[in-house]
Amino acid sequence: MYYNLWEPFHTKMKNMHARPRHGYALLILSGLLVASCGQEHQQSTAPRAIPVTVGTVQATDAVYYDQYPGIVNALDEVRITPQVSGAITGIYFKDGSMVHKGEKLYSIDAEVYEANYNQAVANLEVQQSNLLKAQNDAKRYHELDQHDAIAKQQVDYADAALDAAQKQVAAAKANVSAQSSNVRFSTIYAPMTGTIGISQVKKGTAVVAGQTLLNTVSTDNPIAVDFTVDQSQIYRFSEMEQKGTNPADSVFTIAFGGEVYPYPGKIGLIDRAVDPQTGTIKTRLIFPNDHDLLKPGMNTTVRVKNTPSGKATIIPYKAVTEQLGEFFVYLVGDSNRVTQQKIHLGRQIGEDVIVTDGLTPGEKFVIQGVQNLHQGSIINDSVPPTQEAKKP
Repeated sequence: MYYNLWEPFHTKMKNMHARPRHGYALLILSGLLVASCGQEHQQSTAPRAIPVTVGTVQATDAVYYDQYPGIVNALDEVRITPQVSGAITGIYFKDGSMVHKGEKLYSIDAEVYEANYNQAVANLEVQQSNLLKAQNDAKRYHELDQHDAIAKQQVDYADAALDAAQKQVAAAKANVSAQSSNVRFSTIYAPMTGTIGISQVKKGTAVVAGQTLLNTVSTDNPIAVDFTVDQSQIYRFSEMEQKGTNPADSVFTIAFGGEVYPYPGKIGLIDRAVDPQTGTIKTRLIFPNDHDLLKPGMNTTVRVKNTPSGKATIIPYKAVTEQLGEFFVYLVGDSNRVTQQKIHLGRQIGEDVIVTDGLTPGEKFVIQGVQNLHQGSIINDSVPPTQEAKKP
């Protein structure tokens, strides 16, 4: 056996030459990792484009409706109450039907009133007989007085008795008239032509004169809609009343929820005075009601068409932000960077609003996604704001 004395020395030198090569490799790998991290950090700190929807400012004709709460009322309406007391003995109409003026509606037990009338007539006859006797006595006494055949006092007594008899006859006639009226009032007739409502009493019901409501008769075509306007609008409505409005223009319409009554109306009258407590005045519109679609007492929304002169700038209301009582929109500038623009608002029209100042036709503004923006934000209008941009 022998030992190679050179092998340990050779192995040691070989390992020393190998170490530097691994060190250089580690240094290169570390540099690549640092460069990669720096690039990722730079990308993460870059501002992220916010997805929005963008529109263009345009000037257009603004047609909108001023709206007022209104109530449907009959042009003529009469509440029927009895003029005599008693029990209802007959009802001669169908609830909700059309009745004509003078048509028989109700009858009240008239037995007592007829008896009173007959008694009044009999009393009148008695008083007329007394009057005839008083007239004959007075005539005879005056003839005797002409011949001085009777005392003057007797003539005076005869004249007084005649005067009393005349007054008693007049009173008896008045009583007959009153009792006759009671008999006549025991039958109730339609005061006008119109639609009668549901009877408030049945046969046998005891009613009290001037207190018990029997029914209501009202006209229904045409029909009225009453609403109040602020006193600042009196001139505008008075001008329309004087000039008249063509129903074909549909200036005045009414709506029930989302349904618009298909027939336009016109101004019937404006009340005589402003209510000093509310500063408003009542206005009445007249509408046709051929199909009986409108009923008195219905609540409705009065729509008055308003067409401002000239063009108007209208934008979606959701594009507007409010800060401390002031209103702004986000305008799109260079590099898709937004800036806040102060605006002045006019009337709201549904989901849109009129902008009276602050915008120029042709400018681009953010419509949807404004809640995620601030001054200087970068936007992306190629991705809907309801969707997130996909990360690569």
